[in-house]
Amino acid sequence: MGTGSNSESEGNGWGRARGILVKAAVLIGGAILLKRLTKSTTRWDHARFVSHSLSGEKFSMEQASRDPDNYFNFRMVTCPAAELVDGSRVLYFEQAFWRTPSKPFRQRFYMVKPCPKEMKCDVELSSYAIRDVEEYKNFCDRSKAQRPLPEEVIGDIAEHLTTIYLKRCERGKRCLYEEWCNLLYFRTCSLEE
Repeated sequence: MGTGSNSESEGNGWGRARGILVKAAVLIGGAILLKRLTKSTTRWDHARFVSHSLSGEKFSMEQASRDPDNYFNFRMVTCPAAELVDGSRVLYFEQAFWRTPSKPFRQRFYMVKPCPKEMKCDVELSSYAIRDVEEYKNFCDRSKAQRPLPEEVIGDIAEHLTTIYLKRCERGKRCLYEEWCNLLYFRTCSLEE
């Protein structure tokens, strides 16, 4: 009998310890989840999100099929090209007719970075001309070994064309970011033509 009660108390002790461990794991997991859910989005998070959203291949097929007399089906491709010392991301963008993707008619560098703290916007998106556009044709479709190096990309950023300022859309709106323009700042606040 003595051995039976001893093993019961040992088993009960392990059960208690296991229960405490499970409760501790649940509390720690809940605290981590709560921290992630309540963590505010930083300015750099917004810039990364916009950069990621712009990247990829997009077509204007839907718009062109609805109104073929006024719209063409374009292929737009954007991909990361370099990162600056301050963390700003440089994206390569090209636009071509969908039937001739290897012959882009518009090529740009986009620079994505957080807005300066004194402005009430989240992301600053600037477009720049490219010094030697021929060297960058089909940049995103090439392997990384066949692309210009990030240092070369930075050196090939030419004339500033335009800047738009983006602000996160309010909850309930059907958008992620919208254009924001503060007239106290004498910078271009327009969309690229």
